[in-house]
Order: sequence, then structure tokens, then C-alpha cells
Amino acid sequence: MSSERVTNLYDLMDSAYDCDGIREISRKFGHVPIIDRNQRRGEKLELDPAEKIRFNERTSVERVFGRLKDEFGGRMIRVCWSTKVMAHLMFGILVLTADQLLKFVQ
Repeated sequence: MSSERVTNLYDLMDSAYDCDGIREISRKFGHVPIIDRNQRRGEKLELDPAEKIRFNERTSVERVFGRLKDEFGGRMIRVCWSTKVMAHLMFGILVLTADQLLKFVQ
């Protein structure tokens, strides 16, 4: 369903998803897998510079999701039905955006 709405070119994952099967499925869908290497599988391999830039975008998104959960009510949602949950999360996103704008101005 998401592939009908969005064009996805890359799959960005942390080292917990470092396995050949996931890489194969990603390529099967026409995506480029950018997966941080897990040290348990041997020597730590560095990403090439272009992949490293794309992977850093993932960490920015993770920080936003972390703040949404930790500071703006995204961890404990106490409403039912998908419409109410979406409204609850969007209020959190709205407040998070206002907070970021205030930090930017100061």
C-alpha cells in the first residue's frame, strides 16, 4: 500500500537488520539497502561516503520520533480508534514543531 503512495529508493536500517535476506528482499523491490554493518558478523565495515550521508538522514528522523515519544505524549496513547490516535499524534507533532521553531528563534 505504501509503494502506491510513495516512491521509495532506499531502505535505511541500523545494524540490527544486518542480514543477507533483508538485503535481497530490498533489492527485489528495486530499493538500495543501506544497512549499518553489525560488528558481530566480523570486522566493522564503514559505509561509503554517499551511503553515510543518506544514513545520517535516518538518525535525524529517529531523533524526532524519540522526542515525540519521550516529550510529547507519543509513548502512552490512551485513546481508541485510529482517528483519535492520529489526532493525538498530530497534536504532539504540532507541539514538537512549535518547540523546534522556538529553539530556532532563540
